[in-house]
Amino acid sequence: MLAAAGWLAMVAPGRAQEQPVLTLTLAEARARALDASHRLAEVRARAGAAVAAVDAREAADRPIVAAQVGYTRTNHVTPFLVPGPGVLPRVLYPDVPDNYRTRLDVQWPIYTGGRADALVRAAQAEASAANAETEVARADLRLEVTRAFWSVVTARATVVVLEQALSRAESNVGDARARLAAGLVPPNEVASAEAQAARQRMLLVEAQNLRDVASADLARLVGAGASQQVEPRAALDESAAPVPARDRLVAEARAQRAERMAIEQRVTVAQEGRLAAEATRRPQVAVGGGVDYARPNPKIFPRANEWAHSWDAGISVNWSLWDGGRAAAEMAQASYQGEASRQRLLDFDATLDVELRQRSLEIASGEAAISAADEAIRAATEARRVVGERYQAGVIAQSEVLDAELALVQAQLDRTRALANVRLAEARLDRALGR
Repeated sequence: MLAAAGWLAMVAPGRAQEQPVLTLTLAEARARALDASHRLAEVRARAGAAVAAVDAREAADRPIVAAQVGYTRTNHVTPFLVPGPGVLPRVLYPDVPDNYRTRLDVQWPIYTGGRADALVRAAQAEASAANAETEVARADLRLEVTRAFWSVVTARATVVVLEQALSRAESNVGDARARLAAGLVPPNEVASAEAQAARQRMLLVEAQNLRDVASADLARLVGAGASQQVEPRAALDESAAPVPARDRLVAEARAQRAERMAIEQRVTVAQEGRLAAEATRRPQVAVGGGVDYARPNPKIFPRANEWAHSWDAGISVNWSLWDGGRAAAEMAQASYQGEASRQRLLDFDATLDVELRQRSLEIASGEAAISAADEAIRAATEARRVVGERYQAGVIAQSEVLDAELALVQAQLDRTRALANVRLAEARLDRALGR
């Protein structure tokens, strides 16, 4: 038992060394997530099926060549004979129970009233919509990775702030205990310092847990193992890019948003579907033919138990004069689907302007919050210094030191949250623009 425990103790460090910390930039995390996402792979497969449907629609307008082979066993029949020119009678219908048939058949629809072309265009529009939806899924994944990435960075920064706060709180506890031993302060000041340190320790544990959860979520998105440690290589206080004018943002979003492209293609699908339904009211023309090689060949008279070939060719016209309202119903269905897609497009355009304005305001308010937090940190730091000096001089109680310390920690945490909000607002703006 002890030997096994010792062996595990020796092996465990080696296993930990097998998985070094995975350091990633935001661009690298996005690239890895695009390669590892099963959800994106599913959307790509659906887009591939839509592209294959285009080939199927195009193939429906081409000739179909088929080879047929058959064998039929029939019961015996009495041969039908007629007197021949000689002594022996002539057999017109012999007893042939074994019937063999081979045929090379060709069928080609040469005119469908425009239905085949409309179905091909509808399938192409559907494939374009599916490809646009793939871009939508890719953009959603990029936003999700960005959110997870900055969540890890924010959690790490929060842990650093709380570690510094805990170090200062423990220093206050040591100082209070020294003053209590010297008889300079009452016991309640030691208890207050210990309570403050305990609170900072609790907040630190919570922050570390949030950091680990965010890191595990990011590891999942980039295709790493659940136990893999992922360390983002970025800083929260990176300078934000300037936000262009709203008119320019709206124009860029309408040109690049994959959701809008997909809705436009759905409108085209409905229009072509209506044309295809209307085409069923027109005549359908097809040509066909083939070559038979059979024993006996039923197209040759008199019937004989021998292999013989024959051929046929023809043209057929099919015109549905009354279909019970089927074409009208299909046309109405396609018209309503097209109207639904058009209304959805109008709603998307109306919502887009509001969304872009909201994202721009989030960035502006976040930058203002960062400036305010910077001022709050400077003021809290100076207040903490002054209060500390006065406390060391013995002119104020330790409760004022604890209050100043709490104000400094809160200002630092506020700045961390404001920086994270700006980074996420930038990511949401990029998503709204279709970047």
